[in-house]
Amino acid sequence: MKRVVVLGSTGSIGRNTLEVIATHPDRLQLVGIAARSRIELLAQQLERFNPRFVSVWEAARARELSQRTGRPDVLTGAEGLTTLAAHPDADLVVIATSGREALLPLVAAIQAGKRIALASKELLVMAGPLLMRLVREHGTTLVPIDSEHAALFQCLQGVAPGQIERLTITGSGGPLWSLLPSERAAVTREQVLAHPKWRMGPKITVDSATLMNKGLEVIEARWLFGIPLERFQVVIHPEAAVHAVVELTDGTMLAQLSPCDMRLPIQYALSFPERWGSPWPRLRLTEAGPLHFAEPDLEQFPCLRLALDAAAAGGSACVALNAANDTAVHAYLEDHIAFADIPRLIAETLEQHAPVAEPSLDGILAIDAWARATTQERIQTCSLH
Repeated sequence: MKRVVVLGSTGSIGRNTLEVIATHPDRLQLVGIAARSRIELLAQQLERFNPRFVSVWEAARARELSQRTGRPDVLTGAEGLTTLAAHPDADLVVIATSGREALLPLVAAIQAGKRIALASKELLVMAGPLLMRLVREHGTTLVPIDSEHAALFQCLQGVAPGQIERLTITGSGGPLWSLLPSERAAVTREQVLAHPKWRMGPKITVDSATLMNKGLEVIEARWLFGIPLERFQVVIHPEAAVHAVVELTDGTMLAQLSPCDMRLPIQYALSFPERWGSPWPRLRLTEAGPLHFAEPDLEQFPCLRLALDAAAAGGSACVALNAANDTAVHAYLEDHIAFADIPRLIAETLEQHAPVAEPSLDGILAIDAWARATTQERIQTCSLH
């Protein structure tokens, strides 16, 4: 029986994780959950699963949850997340919350020797070298949940590093891929948030529309698998049946195919190194139709170019990139800027950034804060005009 803590239980990944846990009650036990502010859903999860521990980021919402459920011991803030992540009663910690708030809890979980199931690509973008060094030092395992990284992880089982020629990360192209450049310049909010294949939160859906998500995935995979940047390739695959491809030195290609259902990579991350049966839908090759692949145009999707440039620069550039993108995307979702402003704001922040080759954990957090403040200043200038 694996005892599981889920940080971010009310988000899309968190809800799917709880569904996987409910499907395998003889193998998985939920011992702790955490959320930011969605108290009603969190109360329902507490009633259904009755985990021993719960944490809410916002103190006022934590008090509300305590009043609603009668639980006197609701944890709060960063300390609550860190307590859950390193709790001795947990075997496996699912990091399903996005954003910098999860960085310190992730570090605490690694240092406590927990097995990690990681869904937040931003954390390895921010602190990949540091986190993977800690994973090695503490002898633990980090299994990715993100569909492309889960696909690479599965294809690479039993493959020696010297046998790898190239890693290909695929992407559907998001909601705007099929549009002409002139149409893309005038997209509506509804078009940007209407992903053709995946049901995701608004922030990652915007990242999919700009193709920033593919750049972030390359950065994450670089550190996760220890493969040089020049051996990565991004390929647009609108059908989203092939989630990643590993090309070996002899020309053999290993691909992972599955339906667009996040419960599959989540279950594998929870079951690893075993593979369990599941009731989830299957991919029928005879019904998949023709499969298409294309190279992305970096001029038409400047966010992908910015991400790949930051990856090549290395060091703190990736920290600044992630923070600037996060700030710009949230400003777009709050109607403060136009869609076309997102790559411009990121580029302007990166131009002002003074790079640091190997930032410490405190340095990473400081650079993250600087990039967010700098981008926010540019957003206010945008808004005035």
